[in-house]
Amino acid sequence: MSCPICSKDTAQRYRPFCSRRCADVDLGKWLNGSYASPAEEIEPEEAEELADFLARKPLQ
Repeated sequence: MSCPICSKDTAQRYRPFCSRRCADVDLGKWLNGSYASPAEEIEPEEAEELADFLARKPLQ
């Protein structure tokens, strides 16, 4: 398996990365939004309906 950041062989300690540095680079990408998924905008009415639905749904 190769590191998803630099393509070197992975190290057991940092799997799936090869080093602490590559693990930190990946974390930084998550934190700054580089891995964000695109989302569709919803209308305000739909947002209210969704909020109402979620408020009624019991937590498990």
